[in-house]
Amino acid sequence: MTKTMQHISTYFTEIQDVVAQLPVETINQIVNILLESASAGRKVFIFGNGGSASTASHFACDLSKNTMVEGAPRFRVIALNDNIPLITAWANDTAYDNIFAAQLSAFVEPGDVVIGISCSGNSGNVLNAMQVAHQYDALTIGFTGDKGGQLKDMVDVCVTVPTPRIEQQEDIHLMLEHCICANIRERLLQEYAPTLTWESKVRKSAMVEG
Repeated sequence: MTKTMQHISTYFTEIQDVVAQLPVETINQIVNILLESASAGRKVFIFGNGGSASTASHFACDLSKNTMVEGAPRFRVIALNDNIPLITAWANDTAYDNIFAAQLSAFVEPGDVVIGISCSGNSGNVLNAMQVAHQYDALTIGFTGDKGGQLKDMVDVCVTVPTPRIEQQEDIHLMLEHCICANIRERLLQEYAPTLTWESKVRKSAMVEG
C-alpha cells in the first residue's frame, strides 16, 4: 500500500470514528423541530460561509424538494447565502458581519427556525444573525466543529462534530443534513402514505431525488 493509499484509508477510518460519536438524540430533536415548523407553516433559514455556505444551500434544496410527500406540509426554506447581489450590497454598504442578520430581520417571525453552520462557531455574521433570531423568538440550531465556539452557547440545539479537521467537520455537516432530510421524508411517508409498499416508497423517493 502506498503512502497516499494509507492516507486515504486513514481518512475514512477517522470519519467512521467521528460518525460513531454523533449525538443521535440531538439529531432526532432537530428532525422533530423541523417537522413541527412545517406543520405550523413556519419558515426555515439556513446560512454559513465558504464550505458551510455550500452545505446551507444543499440543506435548503433537500429540505424543500426531497421531503415532498403528497398531502404533507411543505417546507418554506431559504438559504441566506444564495442571494449574491444582496450579500455584496450589505457587505459593501455596511459590513460583512451584517450579511445574514440584515436579511433575516426582514423575514424572520416568532417560531421560525434559524440554522447557522460554522466550523469554528465564531463566524461574526452567523453570530449576529443568531442575535436577530433571538430578538424575534425564533428557534435556533447550530452545526459546529469540535470546539463549538460562541455559537454553541447561543443556540437552542447544537451538533458539534468531534474532530479538529475542518474538512471532516464539513463532511459530517453534509451527512447530517442528508440524514435529517431522509428521516423527515420517512416520517412524512409514514404519516401521509402509510399504505404504500416499501417498493412504492423507494420509487417515490427516487422520483423526489431526481
